Amino acid sequence: MNKVVSFGRWLSKWFTLFVVLWAVFNYLVPSFSAPVVANTKYLLGVILFGMGLTLTGQDFRRIVQKPVPVLLGTVAHYLIMPSLAWLLCLVFQLKGATAAGVILVGACPSGTSSSVMAYLAGRDVALDVSIEALSTLLAPVMLPMILYLFAGQYVKVPTQSLFMSTLEIVVLPIVCGVVVHTFFGKRLAPVLDFLPIVSQLAILAIIGAVVSANHANLFTAATAIVIPVVMLHNLLGYTLGYLFSRLLRLRQPQQKALTFEVGMQDSSLGATLALTYFSPAAAIASTLFSIWHNISGSVLSSWWKNHTRKVWRRWSRTTGVWRMRPWSRLMF
Repeated sequence: MNKVVSFGRWLSKWFTLFVVLWAVFNYLVPSFSAPVVANTKYLLGVILFGMGLTLTGQDFRRIVQKPVPVLLGTVAHYLIMPSLAWLLCLVFQLKGATAAGVILVGACPSGTSSSVMAYLAGRDVALDVSIEALSTLLAPVMLPMILYLFAGQYVKVPTQSLFMSTLEIVVLPIVCGVVVHTFFGKRLAPVLDFLPIVSQLAILAIIGAVVSANHANLFTAATAIVIPVVMLHNLLGYTLGYLFSRLLRLRQPQQKALTFEVGMQDSSLGATLALTYFSPAAAIASTLFSIWHNISGSVLSSWWKNHTRKVWRRWSRTTGVWRMRPWSRLMF
């Protein structure tokens, strides 16, 4: 079992590199993951079932007991990312399925990768899990509504089908996971050690499938413009999420949690829905987002962790006490 845990940590450490290498491999050998394309929703179900297994009654009680940070974080996520996606489509003059794909990424709930990145940066665990859970459970309502409002001008949005599909793909696996956790409790401990590995392998499989389905159009002149759009979408999401957390006067661990929860999307869900209801072209934004946000998230979490340490060490050397600077009371 220790070997499993060690392997999971090793895979998490190098996950970004694996994402890039796996995407390149499937771009060069698209036939390898082609059989997976039709089964992406089941892989996503496995990921979200694992998420449900890790949730406890305390996670939901926390939302009721301290609702303000969780609700504001969820509102920020569903306000900032869709609005940014829509504005970027206007600025870069995106059309059709390509624009719909960008807005679809913006409409998705918080991504599972955000928990990993925020954890490495030393974030507020409780707030991170609560925002991720609430935004995911709201996805069946929020995602079709946002797509109808922002993407209706580009493609026909099947709102009712999206609602039912998101309910089936997202909420049902989470609820099943919570039910299983409730009944079996501590007996699940050995299984939970495998969850990070299973989730990461499922994410890789989805990325491979979407790259395989789009390999002919991924880097054409028509879709190359999506690359800077995706990068700006993610980076501006981090920036506005962080500024919003500062405006709320949250502590630094909570700022980190909110920053990652706003800026990182469940792009696997976006890719799955794009392939199901729109076209492979609409899944390009989700594919690129999957690759890019793992890179940017890794860089930000590493910088944040090292920067925090340097601030405390520098203060300790000069004063000999562990004390907050007056201007940083809102951060620490």
